[in-house]
Amino acid sequence: MKPSAAIHAPSDEEAVAFLCEIVSIYSPSTQERAVAERIVEAFRAWGLEAEIDAAGNAVGRVGQGTCDVLLLGHIDTVAGFPPVRLEGDILYGRGAVDAKGPFAAMAVAITRAGASGALGNLRVAVVGAVEEEAATSKGARHILATWTPPTFVVIGEPSRWDRLTIGYKGRLLVDYTLERPVSHTAGRERSACEEAVEFWLRLRAWVEAYNADKDSLFARVDPSLRHIHSEADGLVERVTMGIGLRLPVGFDGEALKANLESWRGEAVVSTRGYEPAFRAEKRNALTSAFLAAIRAEGGAPAFLTKTGTSDMNVLGPHWPCPIVAYGPGNSALDHAPDEHIEIAEYLASIRVLTRVLERLASNEKGP
Repeated sequence: MKPSAAIHAPSDEEAVAFLCEIVSIYSPSTQERAVAERIVEAFRAWGLEAEIDAAGNAVGRVGQGTCDVLLLGHIDTVAGFPPVRLEGDILYGRGAVDAKGPFAAMAVAITRAGASGALGNLRVAVVGAVEEEAATSKGARHILATWTPPTFVVIGEPSRWDRLTIGYKGRLLVDYTLERPVSHTAGRERSACEEAVEFWLRLRAWVEAYNADKDSLFARVDPSLRHIHSEADGLVERVTMGIGLRLPVGFDGEALKANLESWRGEAVVSTRGYEPAFRAEKRNALTSAFLAAIRAEGGAPAFLTKTGTSDMNVLGPHWPCPIVAYGPGNSALDHAPDEHIEIAEYLASIRVLTRVLERLASNEKGP
């Protein structure tokens, strides 16, 4: 197939400029419109079909085939906007790693594959999803509800350019609130703060008992006390607390919720943001394409499972197709004040993703 004259393949310089530009647009969850509009503008300039969908996702498409590939990243970030700067081979800025770097790599890769004419029977879509960081996954849930299941899915998350992520833990968020009349500090009654601490300690003890016979991090529950705040006006004391739980595959969430209810006392306890853990298969056409592409770039590929969550948790349990998470960047820098990505790694991941699409297209051609 001849290269498409209608599609412009971004050069490395243009790919870097695109990443720098979208990182420079502040887009915390629920405030992604400006960056989505800029992404769609770039897609159209490159020759892709592009739109902002009903959820606010930035969507680009290329190819006319019958085998669908979805590359889904997210374009929202956590709050905070440290200075964006390019110092030599390193780009600093919120979202450089999580996850505008992986998204930009996917966008450039499908454009290059489309421009070269290598897509064959593949029709590829790249989506910059909204509200992944807000624990609502609004963008991914919209895709799940409105799209036909594709043939292959790649989630854009940092794994380093030569690693594939095939599993993420699940998540449950717990909100605790206790409000009651102030009691004298010399009295026998525990304060609202002490009651809250006791609730946390009971939960921690339960988690330790659950984890006692688990021999891998991916099989354990990980609790975190995210915030605690207390106040009193002389009449009423009030304490609020937020707890996060990372959950393993097969975890019985209902049993835990029953325990939370029994431990709460007079407090109001609610849960939200539940996502089941998910682990994908290692052996299929998609993982084979990635392993070959990484080796072709001189890498030694490996599989990862992560203790966080991603939009793989949203799509994976419902779509019976090969799925992995991939993208440049060190995930240890997610949400960090000095979040940064190496440009060489970003460009390497673009080459890997382009090779993956070419290999999938070649497989679809048949004998």
